[in-house]
Amino acid sequence: MHVTLRQLHVFQAVARHLSFTRAAEELHLSQPAVSMQVRQLEESVGLPLFEKTGRQISLTEAGHELNHYSQNICRELDEAAEVMESMKGVNSGHLKIAVASTINYFAPRLLAAFSKIYPGIELSLLVTNRESLVQLLKENEEDLVLMGLPPEEMELEWEPFMENPLVVIAAPDHPLAGKKNISMQELAEETFVIRETGSGTRIAIERLFDSAGLKLKSGMQMTRNEAIKQAVRAGMGVSIVSAHTIELELETGRLAILDVDGFPLIRHWHLVHRKGKRLSPAARAFRDFVMENATSI
Repeated sequence: MHVTLRQLHVFQAVARHLSFTRAAEELHLSQPAVSMQVRQLEESVGLPLFEKTGRQISLTEAGHELNHYSQNICRELDEAAEVMESMKGVNSGHLKIAVASTINYFAPRLLAAFSKIYPGIELSLLVTNRESLVQLLKENEEDLVLMGLPPEEMELEWEPFMENPLVVIAAPDHPLAGKKNISMQELAEETFVIRETGSGTRIAIERLFDSAGLKLKSGMQMTRNEAIKQAVRAGMGVSIVSAHTIELELETGRLAILDVDGFPLIRHWHLVHRKGKRLSPAARAFRDFVMENATSI
């Protein structure tokens, strides 16, 4: 096959968006130019890479296979570029970081402090939920992932870099607010506002209740910490959240931490990447920075 890197980059953009128009916008090319590059690539491969159903396009079997190999090729080239840059010192490069939505309450401070030391490194931050983080790890898309409990079924390398205390919160006027030594049995009688199934906090809560032989009474599920805090403030129930997410609400008296036996429940934040992944100089610098400075920022 006589394939060019430009054709592969264009093909990946179309495969990612499943749209010639959106790929053209991303690449700052005209749609005819994108179509021409894909057509030339298909002629070189000798197989169709996309198929059209109505107004939608999708990858053919050959398209899926080529997408897999083209991602590996481009990743290797990116790593080669990073190695070349490392010979010049850690003063440049691009770093892609993905973090759990809960970590985003302090991640910007980490990145800002890191940027002051390494101003030449271009940073990209993706904030998403646990399910998406797991998928990113499977695809080896990001340089580093900051998350709670790493998925046990994957071959990963991780290091805990910071404690993540989980606390029970309620509205300031809740009947349990101010009460001392609340038992888990008494807490289990309350209605909970909780994160969606599969989130790290939800997994920790379910394991806690299971180990105590208690049933979690869920009144509402939400995908965002901000929505959970608003619901608790409105008196819709209690919740268990990371203490990092409620600093402002505690300062302003909008939420209260309940004194429950066994809490705070100490978990950890982890710095995660695929096992065997060759970290770029920028990624190694960020990893070392986080391990040394996260608790003091």
